[in-house]
Amino acid sequence: MSQDEYRDMLPGTTEFRLPEPPPVQRVNGRRPIPEKGEPMPERPDPVAAPGGLDVWDRRVAEGLAFLRRRLAGAYEVDEFGFDPELAEAFFHPLLKILYRDWFRTEVLGIENVPAEGSALVVGNHSGTIALDALMLTVGLRDRHPQQRHLRLLGADLVFRMPLMSELARAAGATVACNPDAERLMTSGHLVGVFPEGFKGIGKKFSERYKLQRFGRGGFVSAALRTGTPIVPVAIVGAEEIYPILADLKPLARLLGVPYFPITPTFPWLGPLGMVPLPSKWLIQFCPPIPTAHLTEFADDPLVVYNLADQVRETIQATLHELLEKRPDPFGP
Repeated sequence: MSQDEYRDMLPGTTEFRLPEPPPVQRVNGRRPIPEKGEPMPERPDPVAAPGGLDVWDRRVAEGLAFLRRRLAGAYEVDEFGFDPELAEAFFHPLLKILYRDWFRTEVLGIENVPAEGSALVVGNHSGTIALDALMLTVGLRDRHPQQRHLRLLGADLVFRMPLMSELARAAGATVACNPDAERLMTSGHLVGVFPEGFKGIGKKFSERYKLQRFGRGGFVSAALRTGTPIVPVAIVGAEEIYPILADLKPLARLLGVPYFPITPTFPWLGPLGMVPLPSKWLIQFCPPIPTAHLTEFADDPLVVYNLADQVRETIQATLHELLEKRPDPFGP
């Protein structure tokens, strides 16, 4: 008997309808471990766990599933050692605390980063420790509509350190050399490079936001060979996190590092001196510079140097604009 027939047989009201059948609830609390990339299923009855306990139950289950996949080796890395699952579950959530709450980062011009295909993102480098590279990676992943990963090119020193090397590769970085950069760009990745290198992150506070020399332009020749557009990016905020007052060069040579910084807090405060100051960050992506029409000039020094100067001047001019937008380095 249908609901309409049953309703017509009843005297009085015509609004009566049979109640909807209750949803089927799982009585067995054991849930299968999801496959890689598959979200945990929602519980059908959130009221069964008041006070948000169901959310934490799901998070614990996701964490246990993640650990079981890692222990079983059920995850993938690419030819450079990049582990997307580990980056999403571990690196990005931790770095996002600095990016969002400590540095209060604002990202501008994200529409200038291609939605697909390769691009070479070239930025200014500063801050004593390369946090600007990490914040750029998190900002791009956080604000880009396609949530794209940025594959950083790092200095040889990073990959000579036992633990740091494994972490850097798992996070998506690789050695800053033209063969690796060209392979990444040929595969359609976003590649990040900081041509100032140690000269940028090790400069004194009195030279803040003044770009250093861009090396020999190797990043330009790699972009030209693959026809990859170059996206200049200006980063304001990193200069203030560890202001370098002096550099103890003899101690740096003894330790085998490019510089040994003296800041207002380090080494005077010991480990507390490693806490970055909470400066306000602005990241501006500039319009891309096409290179597809210049591929035949990849080995022409004049073309390479002119294009490198164009990128450098674009970043320097954008830095001045961002500094005007941010008059107080530690403002809101």
